[in-house]
Amino acid sequence: MNYELTIKPEGRKLPIGKMLCLGKNYALHAKEMGGDVPSEPVIFTKPRTAFIPDGGTIQIPDISNELHHELELVVVIGRAMRNVSEEEGMEGVLGYAVGLDMTLRDVQSRAKKRGEPWAVAKGFDTSAPISDVVLRESVPDPSNLRMSLLVNGELRQQGETNDMIFNIPFTISYLSRIFTLEPGDCIFTGTPEGVAQVVSGDRLVAEIEGVGRLEVAVT
Repeated sequence: MNYELTIKPEGRKLPIGKMLCLGKNYALHAKEMGGDVPSEPVIFTKPRTAFIPDGGTIQIPDISNELHHELELVVVIGRAMRNVSEEEGMEGVLGYAVGLDMTLRDVQSRAKKRGEPWAVAKGFDTSAPISDVVLRESVPDPSNLRMSLLVNGELRQQGETNDMIFNIPFTISYLSRIFTLEPGDCIFTGTPEGVAQVVSGDRLVAEIEGVGRLEVAVT
């Protein structure tokens, strides 16, 4: 498989880099997961092998019986950055995409109880579907976008990016103090409330206003 993002409208390809993800970045989602609203960003990562493109298929590992969907706006980095301000960070954004942070909830719950990392629950192959990328100039205000997720035609999640606890400029600046951000890196910015289980045979359609559409199947 080619681990490459497709950039619209020209269709050029960009190798995917690191996937840096925010947990509990919407207050109502933090509460539905039974946790407190965080006072600083909760960060985890996914390997590039977690990526699948629009039209791909999510494969449930046999170690889990509870796969959940998490709808997210993805920020794609366009140039190398380290220790940047919020303004400088936004200038380094290439564009935006629709993403799904697929999570093995039963595996994650066991890890939480034991105080163990979430790597398996969050980073398994096919756990990071990402749509085509639209350029930054096409999305004047990424902090004010409506988002929705349908499963088999039924609305499961909806929200607005202005409900993020840590906004995009802050997040980029914060991450750049810890990781060198590079072209092709993807920042998953968190999910609104409404996460729920999907099973083999389900079809997911995620949309973010002004960004695009992502459709994947589950097996």
